[in-house]
Amino acid sequence: MFRFILISFLFITQSVKAQQFINAGKLTFERKVAQITLMENLYENGGDDNFWLVEMKKVYPRIVTDSYTLEFNNNTTLFKVEKENSDTKYMLTGLKPSDQNYVYQDFNQNMTTMSKGLFENEYLVKDSLRQFQWKITGEVRDIAGFECKKALTKINDSVVVVAFYTDQIMVKGGPENFNGLPGMILGLAVPRLSLTLFATKLELTSTPLNVKLPSKPKFVKHSQILQDVEKGLKTWGKEAKAIAWISNL
Repeated sequence: MFRFILISFLFITQSVKAQQFINAGKLTFERKVAQITLMENLYENGGDDNFWLVEMKKVYPRIVTDSYTLEFNNNTTLFKVEKENSDTKYMLTGLKPSDQNYVYQDFNQNMTTMSKGLFENEYLVKDSLRQFQWKITGEVRDIAGFECKKALTKINDSVVVVAFYTDQIMVKGGPENFNGLPGMILGLAVPRLSLTLFATKLELTSTPLNVKLPSKPKFVKHSQILQDVEKGLKTWGKEAKAIAWISNL
């Protein structure tokens, strides 16, 4: 009888430990962009009739990889590049990360503060949290040791975004501006951008999150970036669509 009680106690203890939920920590993400594939998909025949693209493919890396961090504490998140990579060659405007850029989401205040560089302009955004229409599927996969469920949404009306989230991390945030699922997003894929963003590890920390702002910040709405991008891309070619998608992540 005693042995039965002991085994039952150990089973319950392990079950409780397995069901512990996390509300503070630091996630490391690896972002990969298959930029040659992206550019080939933008042009007919893989761009073989485009002299500029043919020459660029000879000297630019096929895949660019960068490391990001996502710190979270209760109902706030801070997403930023871990270290700017000055050596990596990027074929497309907007792909190259900057250590000056960040996305800070406050779920208590329903607000996003974001610093974003695009077309040699630096934007300081303060706006309500982005809203996404998610469709949760039955697919499950392991990411950084967490069981994650698959969900789908769209940006720019037709660009599909695939996300994988875990309900073991209670904060309903994610990398870039993504949020709104029943837990933390640990994986993102945007097939039309040939882009993936997946968590590789979690560190358990509990640090208050904040961002440094200028003494007299001049904020704009997120829609201002989209309007400026649309105006700036009127004379661009096939790359215009991809740049517009990147600016809306």
